[in-house]
Amino acid sequence: MTATTDPIDHHALRLKYRQERDKRLRPDGNEQYVQPTGKFACLLDDPYTPHTERAPLRDEVTVALIGGGFASLITGARLKEAGVDDVRIIEGGGDVGGTWYWNRYPGAMCDTAAMIYLPLLEETGYRPSMKYVFAPEIHGQARRIAGQYGLYDNALFSTQVTGLAWEEETSRWVIRTDRNDEIRARFVAMGTGPLHRPKLPGIPGIETFAGHSFHTSRWDYAYTGGSPEGAPMEKLSDKRVGIIGTGATAVQCIPPLARDAKELFVFQRTPSSIDVRNNHAIDPEEFAKLSPGWQRQWVFNFATLQTGGFADQDYVKDGWTDIAKRIRDRVVSELTQSGGELTPELIARAYTDSDDEKMEEIRARVDEIVQDAATAAGLKPWYQQLCKRPCFHDEYLQAYNVPTCHLIDTDGKGVERIDETGVWVGGKHYALDCLIFASGFEVGTGYARRAGYETIGRGGETLSEHWSEGMQTLHGMHVRGFPNLFILGMTQAGNLISNITSNLAEAGMSVGAVVAHALRVGAEQVEVTAAAEQAWVAMIENSNQSFLGNPECTPGYYNNEGRPIGRREKLNAAGYPGGPVAYFEYIDGWRRSGAFEGLEFRSEAPPAPTSQQ
Repeated sequence: MTATTDPIDHHALRLKYRQERDKRLRPDGNEQYVQPTGKFACLLDDPYTPHTERAPLRDEVTVALIGGGFASLITGARLKEAGVDDVRIIEGGGDVGGTWYWNRYPGAMCDTAAMIYLPLLEETGYRPSMKYVFAPEIHGQARRIAGQYGLYDNALFSTQVTGLAWEEETSRWVIRTDRNDEIRARFVAMGTGPLHRPKLPGIPGIETFAGHSFHTSRWDYAYTGGSPEGAPMEKLSDKRVGIIGTGATAVQCIPPLARDAKELFVFQRTPSSIDVRNNHAIDPEEFAKLSPGWQRQWVFNFATLQTGGFADQDYVKDGWTDIAKRIRDRVVSELTQSGGELTPELIARAYTDSDDEKMEEIRARVDEIVQDAATAAGLKPWYQQLCKRPCFHDEYLQAYNVPTCHLIDTDGKGVERIDETGVWVGGKHYALDCLIFASGFEVGTGYARRAGYETIGRGGETLSEHWSEGMQTLHGMHVRGFPNLFILGMTQAGNLISNITSNLAEAGMSVGAVVAHALRVGAEQVEVTAAAEQAWVAMIENSNQSFLGNPECTPGYYNNEGRPIGRREKLNAAGYPGGPVAYFEYIDGWRRSGAFEGLEFRSEAPPAPTSQQ
């Protein structure tokens, strides 16, 4: 990428960023999106696996894993390695994979390097084909893990959990499903994922469109033609296609749409930042030279560099580590030259200056690639890079050089309305045959709404009630009043958003260790103490490791859609104060100690709680 040579007017950039943010601020925040109901209720259905009737189950398992994505697969693998064989995955889709089961849109891939994103590469002996692999290969690794560890054997697919309740007299969780199952589980791990429930933009008239429409997570290849493996979508050759959204998903599917559609209209509220991807094949000879333990070493190397730490070399070498290394090196340079102290002000200045430099390069790249000046201007992102999910792509900007691909920039206002025949923007109507919603997934809504069921703990308290003022946990996993339950995620834990699976890997190892210990000592119940939960929440409340980012950012799911961030929002998004690497090291020591500090292992139910508990 060509570096900019002109001096940067940082003050002018701040003003420009604020002006662009203010265009997009909305009083409704997350409420601007709606759930798929009515004519869109089918967007929650599974288009990939036929529904097959079966008899309801009435049985018991040692561990139930809710969700079939990488969270449950890693946890299931670690449980099996720990000698816990009676494990059952319960998944609403027709196979394992989670987001990589549902997301089969053309061009789908992960923006995080496969060597650190794909879990259990050493254990499965698999070599990724490329630095950034496409969705079918990612789904293939999910299936490989399930097969190797026997997780298919007792799994229930095409089965949605509808209720989860603790039964004190038996120390079991009772799981009910849409198949009328009633399954008891000694332990439950919930791996329902942070981004899996599709949402739609609440645009007036959205339900009136008479053409064909679908969400990117339910791609309709019967209508478009083509395949997840990249075959041309030949059925779009005579179609006028519109797509609403220009986030990470749209960035990946717009190039093949521009290639195959008669005309493509991209309706944009806020452009994504598009950095170089520079994908390439993984060298088999170099891969063969890797020594045992290499993947954990790579994960820690990435997390260290991406969060501003020091390492002798950069194994991943991507856009995530690039910006972090720039900030770090600027801090070191200023300290060396001035002999001053490391202060929050110095770090903030280094971040701002480095980010301004990076974003100027990204905007300059738009001018280098996009031929039409007006289109290029519309595609330039005016915000700090981590305000929105950074994107890395080498075909997206080029797609706008295709004569039939049209950027319809709404100048931050969004689409005005939709009618039977198309979309209105700026008083102009765009007639469409097909409308695709690349509007993403629910973030910031209640856990029960996103999971699709309520969790009822001891004394009838729901998880929603327990978390009414914000998430309350130990390690982001253990919840007081909900014994034998594990939350698999990243919040209140490592919180490394640039590589989600590294968070899940640590969670899986923790569940494996805790369950194996409970079975060894004959514990009927495992529960966090009230004191440990309160202490962890207090620490998290004082953390600056928040997923929600900078309130000065342009609105998006990284900053609560521009709405105020209070205690509740922070608890629902913050991580360990020392950062991801510090958390990973902490939790590894916590597991290895064998003491499992903060947890109670009980052979029988405790007495009724007092007001102090």
